[in-house]
Amino acid sequence: MAVSDAASSAGATTMGAAKIEISRLSFGGAPVGNLYASVDEDTAIAAIAQAHQQGIRHFDTAPYYGYGLSEQRLGTALATLDRDSYTLSTKVGRLIENHTGRVDRADGFAVDHRGVRFDYSRDGVLRSIEASLARLGTDHVELLLLHDVGALTHGARHREILQQALDEALPTMAELRSQGVCHAIGLGVNEEAVCLDVMRHFPLDAIMLAGRYTLFEQQDSRAVMAEARARGVTILAAGPYNSGLLGGTDGPGQFYNYRPAEQETLLRARRFYEICADVGVDVGAVALQFPLAHPAVASVVCGLRSPAEVDSAVDRMGTHLPVAIWPALREAGLLCADVPTP
Repeated sequence: MAVSDAASSAGATTMGAAKIEISRLSFGGAPVGNLYASVDEDTAIAAIAQAHQQGIRHFDTAPYYGYGLSEQRLGTALATLDRDSYTLSTKVGRLIENHTGRVDRADGFAVDHRGVRFDYSRDGVLRSIEASLARLGTDHVELLLLHDVGALTHGARHREILQQALDEALPTMAELRSQGVCHAIGLGVNEEAVCLDVMRHFPLDAIMLAGRYTLFEQQDSRAVMAEARARGVTILAAGPYNSGLLGGTDGPGQFYNYRPAEQETLLRARRFYEICADVGVDVGAVALQFPLAHPAVASVVCGLRSPAEVDSAVDRMGTHLPVAIWPALREAGLLCADVPTP
């Protein structure tokens, strides 16, 4: 298999009434929004261009990623390409605000003087998508996702936020779909419970689930995956390295769930590296390919910030995985017994 073929392998994915060609490897746009560290403009643009050249055809972003910076950079990089040669997803649920003097970077994005606030109202959704389309330089996105609804995100306000999402945000997104502003709608979250809640009350086309159905953890997402499969909801598995925990070549990264990893987490992660080394395979390749074995998963969304990271991800997608890796991980108690494997 050629490298670019490994990245694309696109097929017609049915999301609601829409049939969308989506690449099996997708470009996650948070890093080019200066997640954790600044990325200079030239490197960010080059990473996006390299992804397209290597056969990656789906690009995911959000207003939250760098407070518009990720969308702006994607719009610049993709402007010279045929719009039919790629697909886009972005999100609603936050509005960008100017914050004069803001330099705390508490959200993890190295971008000064901007911030965001949650807004799941009808007006907030319409304002958000209008601004996103302007930054992206397009009149539509293939997939529009409601961003970060969930109890862990909103705490005591969760039920109130969820009701507003069901009453205002999602119906407004469905209207945008009927108008052709987007072709499919769904959630972009990293919490399993809210996926089950919403699927049972509102018809979704897709869910982008970040960091939950991964090589490192699957135990709590099995109900979501089964429900999505039963309802015909397409899953895009994001965060396959769990915030970089399984992304390095030599050992675990220092972050998990967007925070410094605890010692117990690091010890468990090292077991993956030891077993993959024994079998003779790169743990990153195993992590990237694993989610795609599930029949509900159409694409794995990998955050990328440079041409070198793009090339590494594409190489990992094309890496042959020894069959022995799966029983070895199961015997070590690192992989649920009933999950499908490549």
